[in-house]
Amino acid sequence: MPRPPRWTPTLDAARREATLAVRLFNDPIEPRSFEAFVVHMHVAWLYLLHARFVRDGIEFRYRRRNNPRQFERVDGEYKRWELARCAEERWSDADDPVRRNLEFFIALRNRIEHRHDHTDRQLSEAVSGHAQALLLNFEHELTSTFGNQYSLATVLRFPVFIGSFTPEGERALIALRDRLPAALKRFIAEYHSGLPESVSDDDRFELRLNVVLQVSKAPEALAIKFTRWDDMSPEERVAAELLGKSGRTIVREQQRRVVGHGLLKPGEAQQKVAEAVPYVFTSHHFLRAWQIKGIRPPKGDLHPERTDEKYSVYDALSRSYGYTEAWVKWLVKSCSTEDGFRAVTGRDPAYKGRRSVDDQ
Repeated sequence: MPRPPRWTPTLDAARREATLAVRLFNDPIEPRSFEAFVVHMHVAWLYLLHARFVRDGIEFRYRRRNNPRQFERVDGEYKRWELARCAEERWSDADDPVRRNLEFFIALRNRIEHRHDHTDRQLSEAVSGHAQALLLNFEHELTSTFGNQYSLATVLRFPVFIGSFTPEGERALIALRDRLPAALKRFIAEYHSGLPESVSDDDRFELRLNVVLQVSKAPEALAIKFTRWDDMSPEERVAAELLGKSGRTIVREQQRRVVGHGLLKPGEAQQKVAEAVPYVFTSHHFLRAWQIKGIRPPKGDLHPERTDEKYSVYDALSRSYGYTEAWVKWLVKSCSTEDGFRAVTGRDPAYKGRRSVDDQ
């Protein structure tokens, strides 16, 4: 029987770490489940990339500066590349969505290990899309590099849960996310503010799902079926985009039309931005932002329906405008820096705790 490749033990360790990370994340009685997920996924990714480098013959030990022919040692062990250095080697493009997602969690790990002891649940909800992308990226890297026989699909199954499958669960999760401390909200907003839209909108950086609940009587059908955007036909993509605008969940047996579902009132949208950015953000700033961006017509326009539907939708029944989460996300990203705040609102920013010129 041939000996297994040299990278096999490292790859096996990577798979065990990823499995443990998900098990802890899905444990309802684990007090710091999200922190455990981040830490173990960090190690899983490190081992996975090390295994890849062993397979490809890439030297990932640090050399001594005063003697490049020798390698550095720490407590008798060779000093190997940390995850950030491995990501740079694996993805040379600094704006690769997979690398950006990894770097986001590298930065987040240090914050949650040393601070914010009581924010685990809030943080897990706030960045759940990033966490899902982190795991799916790991699975893709694992199988594309070493083969489908190493897939975690048969080990990690879709958990039984409530979450956003019920209106009550969705409201509870939103309320939980909104209690995230300002320092962590600011960190998330500032990290996203430096990303190009091609990265922030990529599901390899942050994965957001629209779930369609339907009845399938086929005995061979899977309980959960995941369809990638790249695999959809043009007609399916249009339908998916409309679903994303109109709501998150449709139950086939009780399909009803809900006007304005998923849209925010001006005050709600403004408040979300105000909580996420480091500067004072008032209703006047919100007004100036949509005027400058031109996402909707001004009051009294003959064609109020001519909006940028990605950000705003006109309701003819109430003669008012609703704003999307995408608009909030764009404002948070843009207004998290001084230059961005000025460009969006036309006003100088004022840090929270100090009165702005507009309020004086």
